[in-house]
Amino acid sequence: MTPNALAENFHTTRQAVSKHLRILTECELVKQEYKGREIYYSLEIDKMREIAEWLKQVQEIWEGNYKRLDALLAELKQQEKKERKK
Repeated sequence: MTPNALAENFHTTRQAVSKHLRILTECELVKQEYKGREIYYSLEIDKMREIAEWLKQVQEIWEGNYKRLDALLAELKQQEKKERKK
């Protein structure tokens, strides 16, 4: 898609979309293709898959941390209830 076509799908300016596209291009997440005077951008699917896999690993780590935190909080709550009964 062209920057103008992309901007039509978001509540932002064409300049903001162009800035994001420039950064995404530098990160090799999108590629540019010149057709005449227009620049078309397309997603680098393999790079996005790499990011998705990395995010999955990070998500698993955080989910484990949250589960341990939930267990700790439940344990502390139980201890508090026991102390109140005494």
